[in-house]
Amino acid sequence: QVQLAESGGGLVQAGGSLRLSCAASGFIFSIAAMGWYRQAPGERRDLVASITRGGSTNYAHSVKGRFTISRDNAKKTVYLQMDSLKPEDTAVYYCNLDPPFRSWGQGTQVTVSS
Repeated sequence: QVQLAESGGGLVQAGGSLRLSCAASGFIFSIAAMGWYRQAPGERRDLVASITRGGSTNYAHSVKGRFTISRDNAKKTVYLQMDSLKPEDTAVYYCNLDPPFRSWGQGTQVTVSS
């Protein structure tokens, strides 16, 4: 059973940083492409960063140069370092496989104040 547990969100001022973590289980993490997604109120859930099993990364235009995705296969954990945060980054952040599995974790709320 796929389980995903996000953590690390919070309230931060614009320009600040946060580091999100996602502990995964129930599948062979080391061969899975992983992604971070976000969903703002009234908006769809969008992929913002992804990382292949080989470590290649890709970012949405809106976060490129500010966010960094990484993974630790030994810990079955994927991270999202978020720097230079903007109010428009406010959303619930989720991790999942890329493309996503049908079940999702609870997400972690990120709120950026202006």
